[in-house]
Amino acid sequence: MGATIYLHWTATHYDWVRSGHYHSIINGDGRVHRLHAYSVDLPAHTWGRNNNSVALSCACMGGQPDPWSQPPTVAQLQGLCAETAAIARSWGWQAEDITIQTVMTHAEAASNRDGRILHDNYGPMIWGGTGERWDLLQLEANGSSDGGDQLRQRIKNLLNKQASPEPDPDESVIEQKTPLQFQRTSSMRARGEALPVVIDTEGRSWALAADLLVRYGIAFSWDSNLRRVLIGSLDVVPSFREDGVQSDVGWPLFEMTLQSHQAPVILRGILRPSADESDGHHRAWCRVLEFAEEFGISVVFSPFSLGERRGG
Repeated sequence: MGATIYLHWTATHYDWVRSGHYHSIINGDGRVHRLHAYSVDLPAHTWGRNNNSVALSCACMGGQPDPWSQPPTVAQLQGLCAETAAIARSWGWQAEDITIQTVMTHAEAASNRDGRILHDNYGPMIWGGTGERWDLLQLEANGSSDGGDQLRQRIKNLLNKQASPEPDPDESVIEQKTPLQFQRTSSMRARGEALPVVIDTEGRSWALAADLLVRYGIAFSWDSNLRRVLIGSLDVVPSFREDGVQSDVGWPLFEMTLQSHQAPVILRGILRPSADESDGHHRAWCRVLEFAEEFGISVVFSPFSLGERRGG
């Protein structure tokens, strides 16, 4: 099969985040938790369809006894569509490439609605299935049963950068935000030596990922095609931070992952032009405090400085 993006819900509360199930999970507030690199296969998100695919899931529908007491939120659906559009764009897809063969809800996949008969029909009963999976068949309680079509149209709109003349609050056309700005360069201490940093308008320190990794003797390699820093350390357990860098930061993103078969994501950062912008190269920057917390590095404030690495 060609590459496919599958859209799910977790049947949990809005703040549920666990690795191993989906590549990314979108919480109730719309924040995307990138858990695994999109270039690796995960084993158990969409039965019979886990190869050459990406799974995105909204943390919702965990209400008891009525799942609809925790429905997908507007922010979640916006985040789901924006992340799908970002993946599609990174793969070189255009709006016309968003079809039921390339982007499917789990409800549609379970019922083989793409025409590829890969397994028994365990989808919605209205499509002749057993009713075991009906993710995103509807986007709201008592809504129409065309959730997949609605989501694909929103994703197409994002790829086309089309804005509705009168924006619908339920429409996933997200206003383009001004990219995060940086106000000055500075330096801080890391392991007793000066470390160059830049300070953003919110007062946070950013450093070159390579500088931090070299400073702490952490083995890594850079995959420019996937915009990924591969980490060889064995003592890091990603925390999947609530305040992880999101796509609305306005800069191209890179990810730092462990070198394992499921490539769990440690953190995400941004790509900024090198000092010589004429060469067209970009450098990978990450938030210093996030890097320290993920890699078990001691931190001191006033002034902000980094000590030794005391464990992942």
